[in-house]
Amino acid sequence: MKAIAIQSSPNLDGLTSSLAQAVLKGVEAEGGETELVHLNRLDIKPCIACEDGWGECRKKGACILEDDFQNLTKKIAKSDALIFATPVYWHDLSESAKVFLDRLRRCETGRDFKTFMGKKAIGIASAGGSGRGVVRALYNLEDYLRRLGFNIFDLVPVTRFSKDHKLEMLEKAGRRLVKG
Repeated sequence: MKAIAIQSSPNLDGLTSSLAQAVLKGVEAEGGETELVHLNRLDIKPCIACEDGWGECRKKGACILEDDFQNLTKKIAKSDALIFATPVYWHDLSESAKVFLDRLRRCETGRDFKTFMGKKAIGIASAGGSGRGVVRALYNLEDYLRRLGFNIFDLVPVTRFSKDHKLEMLEKAGRRLVKG
């Protein structure tokens, strides 16, 4: 099994990144191949809604913008599972997560949402402060992943109060992801 984890926090060593890495650790323990992507290190532009919003991506399934989006999308398509971890900002996904997922959703309309159909996904929302908004952000992440065709393996809300036992649980989830 090949699993790719995308973490969308600017803090590369923070809570969100550690949660994504816990899943990958479990996948690796069962012999799986993994990759961790720090979304904020990539150049991914927002969708420009070209051609009155019905642009090239709708017609041909390919975006006209040239940046790291295409390469990341190919990596996800070649993997068996996606782990998507986002910090919670104002009861929602991080800005970089929204930019990437909005563009991915628009491009997938031109492919009839078949690129990721049947691939497993684990969605993680982490709130380092009060913990408020984590469920709402996770709800939004679930909506993106389902619309893109992923089969939801698990959705995990994490706060700074629950992180210790959730890290252990996420490693076990990575193991189960490989075992099926």
